[in-house]
This record gives sequence, structure tokens and C-alpha cells, in this order.
Amino acid sequence: CRPAFPPAMNKLLLHPAAKPLLFALALLPFAQLLWGAVANTLGANQAEALIRGTGDWVLRFLCITLAVTPLREAVGLTGLARLRRMLGNFAFFYGALHFLCYAWLDMGLDVTAIWHDIPKRPFILVGTAALLLMVPLAATSFNRAIQALGGRRWQALHRAVYAVALLPAEEPQSRASGLQTVEGIGLGSSIADLAAGGAAIDLTGQARGEGVRVGISTNSIEPLIDAAAGS
Repeated sequence: CRPAFPPAMNKLLLHPAAKPLLFALALLPFAQLLWGAVANTLGANQAEALIRGTGDWVLRFLCITLAVTPLREAVGLTGLARLRRMLGNFAFFYGALHFLCYAWLDMGLDVTAIWHDIPKRPFILVGTAALLLMVPLAATSFNRAIQALGGRRWQALHRAVYAVALLPAEEPQSRASGLQTVEGIGLGSSIADLAAGGAAIDLTGQARGEGVRVGISTNSIEPLIDAAAGS
């Protein structure tokens, strides 16, 4: 049985101001990191703080994006669906910033050095692969792309997000440090759980011609809440 949810919440999600508000909120971490770099408040190693900070927000936005489908099905928040593309695009945005910080601040934009460094460090290889796989998703995230590809092909392409999500989900566990260890592994586990759950909903919905209702594991959502609260 789907839990009752106040209809007013869906009205708020469908309000014309919801997208601009989400856009502004999603830029706050970028503004905070940028201001920290300008004001020199990121600590002794600003490059490391920027690389890790942007990487943290990739994981958080992936978690939030993947939580949309389970939340929509579990509690009837259908208005969340219209925000999912923007959330996914911000995951790509922070992923691109993350790679730029690594390439510029850590490697000095030395293409040859970057080319040789990526295969040597598994967590960089995993992150780079995930970013490359996200490029076609971001590039086809607008309405014209849906019309050009057709609804079914567009949906099939964007189901690749579940496979993409498993790569950065492994990143915190493939490096000795990164996010605070517990938070990083918690978010990685949440991404993997949410990816599996979202894929199951989509595939079952495709087979039946409609979505299925599922419960959401508290263990999958708590690390996301803790991460957002700690930011």
C-alpha cells in the first residue's frame, strides 16, 4: 500500500518556481567552493580540498538523482520526475568540475601526464570512465534530443545512468582516502542500492507497461541525509 502524502507537496514540486529554486540551490556548493578558494579558507591544501569537494558533490547528486524514481513510486511524489533531469545534469556538472580540478590543480593541464596517470590510479580511472559515460546523457538531456531520438530510444539511452552510477559508487572504496571514509562508503553503497532499485522499477514498469511500487531501504537513504547535513 502506497503511503499517503500531502497533495500540497506535489503542487509545490509542480510550481513554475520549483526548477529555478532547485537550480539556485544546486549551485550553492559550487559557490561555496569558489568563495573558499578566493578567500583562501579551504585549508593548507586548497587543490586537494577542491578536488575532494567537487567529488563529494558528484556522489551526492547521483544519490539524489537515483532516489527520484524510488521516492516517486513509494510515496507518490510524481512531481519529482520533472526535476530529475536537472539533478542528473548537476551530477555531470560537478563531475566535470571534479575532473577539471584534478587535471588543472593536480596535473597542471599536462595532457601527457594525465594520460599516463589515469590508468595508474584505479579511483581516477573509475571516475574518468563514469564521466565519459555521462557525456551522452548530459548531451541528450534537453527536449529537442527527446524528439530527435524518440521517446523509447531516449529512455533506453538514459537507463544507462544505472550502469554509470555503479562506477562512481565504487570510487570511495577504491581509494585509501577521499570523502570521510564512512561517509564515502555509505554514499557509494546508497548509490549502488538506488541504482539497482531504480533499474528494477524501470525494467518491471517496461515489462508491465506501468511502474511498480516499492519500499525504500532506510539504509540507502540515511547516508544521503547525513552527507547533506554535514556539507
